[in-house]
Amino acid sequence: MKAKEIQELIDYISNSGLAEVKIKTDEFELSIKKYAESSGQRMVEMAPAHAPASISAPLPVAATTAAPAAEAAPSNLVEIKSPMIGTFYLTSSPDADPFVSVGDSVKTGETVCIIEAMKLFNEIESEISGKIVKILVTNSTPVEYDQPLFLVDPAG
Repeated sequence: MKAKEIQELIDYISNSGLAEVKIKTDEFELSIKKYAESSGQRMVEMAPAHAPASISAPLPVAATTAAPAAEAAPSNLVEIKSPMIGTFYLTSSPDADPFVSVGDSVKTGETVCIIEAMKLFNEIESEISGKIVKILVTNSTPVEYDQPLFLVDPAG
């Protein structure tokens, strides 16, 4: 199985009601478990079919840190969420200025960040016009599907 096929399978399982999937072929054995939402982690174990189970080591696929409940967004703020799993970037290159900063005004359709997934760089556009109140993710960190990235004040 290729890495892209495994990632697509993980994405499918993340969006389905399935909690666990095991696939066994002559070449390999794959086990994907979706842990409780509160943990924010998924693990994948993969080992050659002929190898003993003790050789397979869990590999972290993606991890997020859940925001404490005390930092819940005020009701007037709107979240811009990640449409995919990947790596979050505020700039198009290491020496470029960030797409947006706290206090900046954004318009619907304006690029606010890039998410790299499988070596593809996807520009993420704002779905709302307003003022960036908070950036919830650190540059160059992994993000999950539907993870809040920015808080926007539509009145701003």
